[in-house]
Amino acid sequence: MRLTRPLLFSTLLFLPIHTLATTVHRCEDGAGNITFTTLGCPHGHMLHLQDAFNAPPGTQASFLPPAEVSIRSTGAPNNTPKEPVVVGQHDDGCGNRLSADQRRRAIINLQTPAGMTKRDVESMLGKPDKIVSRNGEVRYVYKEKKGRSSQVTFDEVGCVKGKR
Repeated sequence: MRLTRPLLFSTLLFLPIHTLATTVHRCEDGAGNITFTTLGCPHGHMLHLQDAFNAPPGTQASFLPPAEVSIRSTGAPNNTPKEPVVVGQHDDGCGNRLSADQRRRAIINLQTPAGMTKRDVESMLGKPDKIVSRNGEVRYVYKEKKGRSSQVTFDEVGCVKGKR
């Protein structure tokens, strides 16, 4: 009996301890700057307590449990939480008519659908053999083997025009 107690306690010391959630402090100052910490917020900051859930490896949860949020003020004026604002979005100059996947497929298949940029066409086909400008339209002419040629027509802003 005396030998089993120390063995039992020493065995318990080596068992893994799993912590699945912790409380994170979201501190926001008067200028809107946000800091996440497990320590407290400084005086004059808005404090939002959030439970962070870290699923253990191998867990196949389809969604995370909702975090319980409680709001306390540490002396700052009563500010409402601000939603994040998306500042910029990629603009290809042609109205983003082609998605990245459509653009990639067209380049792989050597196609020039409406909405491609001059840069895309030159990346795919190289520099043109001849450039023809007329009434605000620019036409790239590519000479192929056996005397044939292909043309790509751009509008006044440099986007491939659709077929009419």
